[in-house]
Amino acid sequence: MSDTTRILVLCTGNSARSQIAEALLARLGKGRVAAASAGSRPASRVNPHAVEVLAAHGIEWRGRSPRGIDDFAGERFDIVITVCDDARDACPYFPGAGAQVHWGLPDPAAETEPEAARRAFAATYDALEARIGRLLALPLETLAPEAIAERARAIHLESAGPAS
Repeated sequence: MSDTTRILVLCTGNSARSQIAEALLARLGKGRVAAASAGSRPASRVNPHAVEVLAAHGIEWRGRSPRGIDDFAGERFDIVITVCDDARDACPYFPGAGAQVHWGLPDPAAETEPEAARRAFAATYDALEARIGRLLALPLETLAPEAIAERARAIHLESAGPAS
């Protein structure tokens, strides 16, 4: 693995969870990580609540557009993380993934009432921040892909609690 760990986060629409994860990886990775995100069926825009929750944490994310998985065809990533069950089903294996892991999280965009949506996006941000913080605490540059995948799965299971 090179000095920069390349991480791709996949979701269905690339409008909420994967966008938040990409933003957090870029911020918390501080040059250690090159982050990207994509969707199996990209939405027309990034969810405004995702932009809002990122802004509340000092991350400017306006002007971003959802991207499709095909935009990254042929590229190599050290880690590929799916954050929704539909993306895992649509892309059970991403060619070019060193380590592939699933961190299934509820879709905050499923909430239609504005205040409930804000709470759901805040919870998604917190869940991803905790997982990503723990992932980035690992010596990613020196771990084998299998070890990264194993530890990333453990991070998700420990973060999700006994119900997962």
